[in-house]
Amino acid sequence: MLRILTNRDTEYCGKVEQHDYQLYLAIIDVDHTHTKQYHRANQWNLRMFHKTILQEFYQVTFRNKLYGDLKSLQKDLDEWLVYYNIV
Repeated sequence: MLRILTNRDTEYCGKVEQHDYQLYLAIIDVDHTHTKQYHRANQWNLRMFHKTILQEFYQVTFRNKLYGDLKSLQKDLDEWLVYYNIV
């Protein structure tokens, strides 16, 4: 992943030195961009994508598989994202 797009909620924004999420993105070298402020179309698209991931990946996957570590979950999510973007 090269870049992540989030809204401007406080759980995603802050100074790198003081905010865990920003620090994590800096460590793994992922650019972080935000939706335009008060731009409802972008925020709606982002929320709908998060809802899609929840309903079509997490809820299905967690019923069928028990993960022992985060790497295997990330691998399955990455594969699902490729499938989602192609199909």
